[in-house]
Amino acid sequence: MFVEYKSIPKEALYLVYAGFLPSFALGMFYTDIAYFLPSIQGVPFSYVGTLQTIMGVTMVSTSIPLGILADRFGRKRFVILGGSLASLTIAMFALTTDPAQLALAAIVEGVSEGAFAGSSGALLAEKAGNDKRTSAFSYSFFLNNLGSGLGSFSIASVSAFEAFGIGAKEAHVWLYLIFAAVGLASILIVFRVSESKELRSTKERTSLLPRKSLKVLMKYAATGSIIAFGAGMVVPLMSGWLKLSFGVSDQVSGPMLGASTILMGVTNLAVPRIARRLGVVKAIVVTQGSSTILMFAVPFCPDFASASAVYITRSVLMNMSNPLEQSLILGMVSPDERSEASGISAALWRLPNSISTGLGAYLMGAGYLALPFYLASVLYLISIGLFWYFFSGIKLPEEMVLKGT
Repeated sequence: MFVEYKSIPKEALYLVYAGFLPSFALGMFYTDIAYFLPSIQGVPFSYVGTLQTIMGVTMVSTSIPLGILADRFGRKRFVILGGSLASLTIAMFALTTDPAQLALAAIVEGVSEGAFAGSSGALLAEKAGNDKRTSAFSYSFFLNNLGSGLGSFSIASVSAFEAFGIGAKEAHVWLYLIFAAVGLASILIVFRVSESKELRSTKERTSLLPRKSLKVLMKYAATGSIIAFGAGMVVPLMSGWLKLSFGVSDQVSGPMLGASTILMGVTNLAVPRIARRLGVVKAIVVTQGSSTILMFAVPFCPDFASASAVYITRSVLMNMSNPLEQSLILGMVSPDERSEASGISAALWRLPNSISTGLGAYLMGAGYLALPFYLASVLYLISIGLFWYFFSGIKLPEEMVLKGT
């Protein structure tokens, strides 16, 4: 299995390692925010969904123009911008309960996502090259999930702060500020990467869309948008759902969700081998389809332990497709349009995802704890069916080379 990761180019590895510390910080943040704001800060649960929507709308409105700028003026600087703003976001959420200031923090978070979405994957694809692109993305997802999982586990360290007489609110604030600083430190690694060489020429700078890649990109984004709408009703709200369903605190649900993310990372190491045997498209369909069955089963679980086991397995299967999808779309689009393509696909994923988070929060807050899972499962099935219809005949050049060796 590990032979797939030999000879990944040095600059690609720098980018992979630079993503580890931010994933550590953001793993804690995204896992805990649905618990921290309502249970610790006293923010209404429904407003958490509103903030998620603001993040998504801002990300959508900025990712496409920032992707265009990254393709034209340099992807590295937008990776740095996205990482810096992400760290600032974590600190802002920790230091205020004012609705307007929280909305501003959500806007900053959306801009950070927009800057990062268009530039990071495109830069990694460029530095890895065709032969090692799937392996580089799998290794990146492994380390990001590992960091995110450890970040989720770290929520339990609130107890250590409280042991020294620090209140729960102050303990959470300190944790958020420490992680903001940790995420910011990772930017130093990015400076070791050279600027992108796959920039669009001056003659092409008048186009607002990736003309050469638009057709395949729209098909890809359409399937992703459907599955994103389903995921948004459940995934960002799991710590809140576990609180509503079983009464568990974030010091219990956080480590559980962290274990899920770490296991996702470990299983991502097997992704290149699965892709070699099944093909990239078939591997995506198999993993996502299996996950959908378990998504439907989660609300039938009678207790926290069984719900955790089913949800963890679901998450592992679903997220094994992430590096495959990234490699697929960046292998199909024109190299000089990768940032724009990444920004558009990320925007068309994030918008429905953030909108449905508000719907999911409303349904959960109204006591309909199972309905979001059922709706998500139906949307997953529709998306997977369309994805197979659009891409079942696609074979990437590097995939055919692997099969021939």
